[in-house]
Amino acid sequence: MAASRKVDGTMLAAVIVLCSLATLTPVSAKSKYISISLESKWKHTPILLEASEGIAKESSDYFWTFINDLSNLGTKNVKAETDESQYHLIQKLASKVLSPLQLNLLRFTLALRAHSPTIQMYQQIAAEADMLEECDAFVDVHGSKSCDPSKLDQLIKSAKERPKPAVYSFDHLYPGSDLVDTTVILYAEVGTESFTTFHTALSQKASERRISYVLRHFLQNQSESKVRLAGYGLELAIKSTEYKAKDDTKVEASGVHVSHAGHAGGESSHAEDEEEDVQGFIFNKLKKLHPELTDNLKEFRDHLIDSNVELAPLDVWQLQDLSLQAAQRVLSAPTEDALRMLVDISQNFPSQARSLVKTTVDNNLKKEIQKNQQNFEADHSLLPGDSALYLNGLPVDLEIYDIFSLLEVMRSEARVLEGLHSLGFKGENLHRLLNTDLKGGEDKSYALDIRHGAIQYLNDLEKDKEYKGWPGSIQDILRPTFPGMLRHLRKNIFHLVFIVDPADPTSKELIKMAEAFYVHKAPIRLGIVLVSNSDDSVNGNSDASVAFARAFNFIQIDDSVSRAVSFITDVYEKIGTGEVTAEAVIAEFSVQYPGEDKELVFGDDTDYNDVRKSGNEFVAHSGLSGFPQVLMNGSPLKKQYLAQDSFEEGVVNEILKATPSVQKAVYHGELYDSMNVLDWLMEKDNVLPRLNSRILSTAAKSLDLSENIDSEILHDTATFSMMNARDMASIMADNMKYLTRREEEALRSVSMWVVADLETTQGRQLMYNAIKHLKSSADMRLSMIFNPSSANQDNKLNKAVYTALTTLSGNIAKSFITKLVKEENVMEMKAGTKKLVDLEVHGMDMKTYLAALNKQGDTFLKSHRAFAQKVLLFEETARGIITNGKVIGPLDDGEDFLPDDVGLLEKYTLQQSARKIREQIRGLGYDNDQGSNLLLKVAALLTAKSQTEDRKKVSFKSDEYSVLKIPADDSIPAFVVEVVVDPVSREAQKLSAILHVLRQSTNVEIRLYMNCKDKLSEMPLKNYYRYVLDPELTFKVDGSYSRGPVGRFTDMPEKSLLTLNMDPPESWLVEAVRSPYDLDNILLEEVHDGVKADFELEYILLEGHCHDSSTMQPPRGLQFTLGTNSTPAVKDTIVMANLGYFQLKANPGVWQLQLREGRSREIYDINSHDFTDTPKGSTDVVVAISSFKSKIIRVKVSKKADKQKEQLLQDSDEGQGLWDSISSSFTGQKSDEDEDETLNIFSLASGHLYERFLRIMMLGVLKNTKSKVKFWFLKNYLSPTVTDFIPHMAKEYGFQYELVQYKWPRWLIQQKEKQRVIWGYKILFLDVLFPLHVKKIIFVDADQIVRADLKELHNLDLGGAPYGYTPFCSDRKEMDGFRFWKSGYWASHLAGRPYHISALYVVDLKRFRRIAAGDRLRGQYQGLSQDPNSLANLDQDLPNNMIHQVSIKSLPQEWLWCETWCSTESLQYAKTIDLCNNPLTKEPKLSAAMRIVPEWKEYDYEIKVLWDKVYGTNTRLQTEYEVSDTQKDSLKKDEL
Repeated sequence: MAASRKVDGTMLAAVIVLCSLATLTPVSAKSKYISISLESKWKHTPILLEASEGIAKESSDYFWTFINDLSNLGTKNVKAETDESQYHLIQKLASKVLSPLQLNLLRFTLALRAHSPTIQMYQQIAAEADMLEECDAFVDVHGSKSCDPSKLDQLIKSAKERPKPAVYSFDHLYPGSDLVDTTVILYAEVGTESFTTFHTALSQKASERRISYVLRHFLQNQSESKVRLAGYGLELAIKSTEYKAKDDTKVEASGVHVSHAGHAGGESSHAEDEEEDVQGFIFNKLKKLHPELTDNLKEFRDHLIDSNVELAPLDVWQLQDLSLQAAQRVLSAPTEDALRMLVDISQNFPSQARSLVKTTVDNNLKKEIQKNQQNFEADHSLLPGDSALYLNGLPVDLEIYDIFSLLEVMRSEARVLEGLHSLGFKGENLHRLLNTDLKGGEDKSYALDIRHGAIQYLNDLEKDKEYKGWPGSIQDILRPTFPGMLRHLRKNIFHLVFIVDPADPTSKELIKMAEAFYVHKAPIRLGIVLVSNSDDSVNGNSDASVAFARAFNFIQIDDSVSRAVSFITDVYEKIGTGEVTAEAVIAEFSVQYPGEDKELVFGDDTDYNDVRKSGNEFVAHSGLSGFPQVLMNGSPLKKQYLAQDSFEEGVVNEILKATPSVQKAVYHGELYDSMNVLDWLMEKDNVLPRLNSRILSTAAKSLDLSENIDSEILHDTATFSMMNARDMASIMADNMKYLTRREEEALRSVSMWVVADLETTQGRQLMYNAIKHLKSSADMRLSMIFNPSSANQDNKLNKAVYTALTTLSGNIAKSFITKLVKEENVMEMKAGTKKLVDLEVHGMDMKTYLAALNKQGDTFLKSHRAFAQKVLLFEETARGIITNGKVIGPLDDGEDFLPDDVGLLEKYTLQQSARKIREQIRGLGYDNDQGSNLLLKVAALLTAKSQTEDRKKVSFKSDEYSVLKIPADDSIPAFVVEVVVDPVSREAQKLSAILHVLRQSTNVEIRLYMNCKDKLSEMPLKNYYRYVLDPELTFKVDGSYSRGPVGRFTDMPEKSLLTLNMDPPESWLVEAVRSPYDLDNILLEEVHDGVKADFELEYILLEGHCHDSSTMQPPRGLQFTLGTNSTPAVKDTIVMANLGYFQLKANPGVWQLQLREGRSREIYDINSHDFTDTPKGSTDVVVAISSFKSKIIRVKVSKKADKQKEQLLQDSDEGQGLWDSISSSFTGQKSDEDEDETLNIFSLASGHLYERFLRIMMLGVLKNTKSKVKFWFLKNYLSPTVTDFIPHMAKEYGFQYELVQYKWPRWLIQQKEKQRVIWGYKILFLDVLFPLHVKKIIFVDADQIVRADLKELHNLDLGGAPYGYTPFCSDRKEMDGFRFWKSGYWASHLAGRPYHISALYVVDLKRFRRIAAGDRLRGQYQGLSQDPNSLANLDQDLPNNMIHQVSIKSLPQEWLWCETWCSTESLQYAKTIDLCNNPLTKEPKLSAAMRIVPEWKEYDYEIKVLWDKVYGTNTRLQTEYEVSDTQKDSLKKDEL
């Protein structure tokens, strides 16, 4: 029944009757709840500061406009009466710079508290400055700090005597002050009086370019409250009760009272609950329609819930169509309710399933889904039940996405959407432009024409006798060969040219590879170009590169090029790892050519300079930079392929990639035997006479030209200079006058602006070169940005060219400007031998032109200079080129940009984007200059962000019955979200909630395609789910902020056992910090009102990948530390062999990554790093944690020169260092002897019962050993109850402990069930969980009772195996039917070996790491876990499956006794007893423990006594057993 339908009299009567019946049935007064909150570890951050960071994400200019506006308002106005009024003020100020769409996203980010980590990062930086207690605002001027604004001038004056402070890429730098030598950093809270005082003075000085002004947020007195977080999921899984795993001890927690969740603090109200569908009724709508029945409807709702909430199993036939029935229910709802309906069904599916069974599925819907699924599979590789999400056509990875990463994509897309909308595009036209595929162009490689005499070829496949036996026809390239194999043809098809400086160490290995390719007869023509010192005054006697070039020249003439290359490698062989010197080259030459006059070869007067000269000429002409370089058929190889280990692979890959195009040409007769293959290759469109790395690398800056604004403002310099970058760029674009090849109007794809000062020679040459190319281009138009020097007051030439651009027509302007910028004409005019009138061109009215020139003021120059300075960040007279909004430059002094470079730039722009955008613009009906202007602005928008993935539209056959279509508001820009989803899938639980909130927070069009699985044989969802997310901040009645969002479950089944799982973003490590309840075993019928728990975001993960730069292999065992200047090592970690992966736990702040003291730092150095935040000029590896999103870095290391043969993992590993210890009762250094004496025990537990078992296991270990004991517990799943108690237990019994954590890596296949995740942690991360000084670890299951000294097990010889396990017993015969390892796959795989149990094992960590056992286990797991039916018992099956690769030492049987598998007679020999589940009896473990192990009760009671002593409770009165008199007497003695 749909509640939105009109309720007629009959239905109303039925409701009244049902309501009256409901009153006869006792119903609960209110449903019990489960309420979960998550807070940050750091203190509260003000919304005002977070808003400033949200605005800064859009534009630095917007940020400073916002800051200036706040400063001008005054403190009283900023510190509004209530939080709500300040929030409105924030929105009012933000709306001045943000578009409506961007403002909506800002509101959403504030609700998410997405920028709180950024504020906390600045707070951490300020804390390092050590001024927290001094004042509420202070400045740092090159290391000198002061709270007194009056001391500013004095500090600035002396600043240059001190080193500049580090300025980060994320810092807020005042506009136009970036290139000033003196840096002043202000730490202050925006909106305070102290801030305003400092800001006023600093902004004035920055505007005068006296200082570079940086603002960092700082709070002297932070609120003690924490930040309530959102953007995470909560799962309540229905737990199997086949084996009882719940502790019946009643909750006792002093002072803890959990009441029903209130309406404040962001928690859902009762009214919100009533929006949910209860058996087809939506009660809030019924109440609106019939307010007179409010009380009756409430009773009826409670009756329905009470009768429906307890779960009953469905028959198999009822399961089959549940997915389709859910889809039908959603699609039958009114459009405005459909998403909420999907949320309700997917997130409460176990309770909704029974009502769904009654839904009739429309046959049309079923057929349409089946037809659409054919498209889903063919075009998107989606099978029935799979999900996909596309935002404006961009695919979102559903495996790792979170709301924060989604928000980043939306923010980026919003800029483009707003820009296109502002240009007049709407609806379908807007999205057609947005979906222009610009990715394909990025793959286009450009090649250099290598037909040049400087290239010295080692071989000629067509002429050299060595290749005589190879097939000689080009047709042979069509013959099939094995995959990955190169074809050996006597044709020069592939040309590999090495451009190297033999004296440069980075060229050594490449030259050796060239020789190796030649020696091994690779089917490649090999060439070499030597780069050497180009200074003619330098000869071969003093410069190694010149010496090599001279020797090479001599040997090439005397013998051959190949022999000359061998000479170079001979020199390398002689000097080894030493430095290459001219003396070494001459010495080797003297050995090989003893009779030659060395001075004639290496001295000033020589005939052997041709190789040097031609090589340098080739390099200068090529435009290439950054040597060495290797060209494959003229295309530069990627830098990553130039390493020795990857070079051969890279070359082969490039050849295999290029082969199909050659085959195609041969097949179609375009390439045949009589043709020169090199000529054919070099005539291709992508081959250019010159390559310029400035053009081919990504532009650092793109202009936004999309603002609609009065273009006349350009002529008001004062106003223009005060505008933001987007406004200035848009005004400049609208004022541009263009030169073209022909005068007629046309749609031109490339708009090029030359930035230069024409009063300089280099500026004129750049403009001249651009015009020279323009004369041969029909698809380009050219204009100019004038960037004069303030020192030059004349600017005659700048004014002359500007006047020509603005007053002369087409070809006349072009011809005249060409003459104006021609250098010889300028020189003659300066010399007085020519006048301006002498440059008159045909058809020009010189008199009118001169009159206009005489009237020309310098306003345009000031405006152009302001644009160059503020928007382009160019110094005076700096040169550059802007093409379709992409900025190239500033060019270096003396750097050439030739006509060929302009041609390459045009060609590159066309290939990358302009050609495709032109077709779209033309398709919209524009084919003139207006179209050219639109194309320029659209191209600037679309290419501003790199498109790494194709945009896609969901492919479908029909959308009449099975697609939910929710339209957007067409009058404003809208996001388009397309979702393919099964409504009863895990993906639907999260996606539906996010879509529901997005729909409320911004303008979004949603198309949701049902991808149902039919013929289900089991419940598709066995859990409840909540995604904690609010669309906007909420306030209390008094105007203060509400406490924040919570995850709240109501109307849950009270008799079902539930387990709570957190589903946070990938980079979050969260922990429960407050809850007396067992969150692993929630039974609502046992609680009074409900269950409340508080979690904390303990860490944000820093992840990385590390490789040795020489071997390109991960340096296994390498250790990194993360710290600050004041505390260099706060956290540390070990690098895995799998992908060189490492992870470090961090919090918002700026951190330094270092190699750990000890062997890591002794053997290795950090070579390079990517995706870090290291300031320019710094040698540190700096990483900023400034958001909730994942941070992933890449690090390359190399061994020190004298440590090349050293290994990290050796017999004597480094000693104790700081490890990731969360809490320990003992600290300090330990000797190896101490470590050998310490018994390291590892265990984990989840749920109060297993934590109770854990404490008893610990007591058993302690009572049976004389050794020092250190327990290692996996913190991930421990409750706050046990983490609080362990320190008390450690103090009582004198043991050490550490809580270790590891986040399951995102690249390793995730487990969905909590128990399987825990099993994974038992085996998959042993090599990285513990510090290197721990040599052996013994894992003991929490439910084991230890009866022997585990030191004996520690000392047991494992016979070279990395670990030892106990085999399963085989002497309880009645269990034979359950011994699965005795038959089938396991019997065959084990081949007579025993199957081992994972309840107890000992690991030799040194051996384990040395043989990479952890990496092998993870690799095998990754392969096997893709099959959901494999690894049923993950922690046991995996090591037993790997027994042939990672051997297992079988421990003596007495080390683990389990009643299920072992005979009663063998119990007397048991050293440990494991409480295995018994599939026959299903006896609860607690009952088994008390029955089998007499001492278990004693241990349990002893711990209860300690617990009561610590917490003042009476748990010892809640025993499931009789307490002995001895125990009672002992208790009395303790009390006395």
